[in-house]
Amino acid sequence: MTPKDMVAVEELVREIARALVDDPAAVEVQSVDRDESTVLKLRVAPQDVGKVIGKQGRTARSVRTLLGAVSMKLHHRYTLDILEEDDEG
Repeated sequence: MTPKDMVAVEELVREIARALVDDPAAVEVQSVDRDESTVLKLRVAPQDVGKVIGKQGRTARSVRTLLGAVSMKLHHRYTLDILEEDDEG
């Protein structure tokens, strides 16, 4: 997997989140490399957390499904963490 692929995946999650929220300027995506996977940490404005999670978690599940498809294509596992306001980095 190339650094270009990693940036593209981060940008994918960032753009999806920006399309969902009321405050797109507050969207932040940070990637944390683990042994054989990458965790994408998504932070949005406190009032927008519900929008990226969705009813019964459906929106978050859909984004995770897309990440699963990307993971298969790039042969590298990606997971998504949606951070609450009080979560530490």
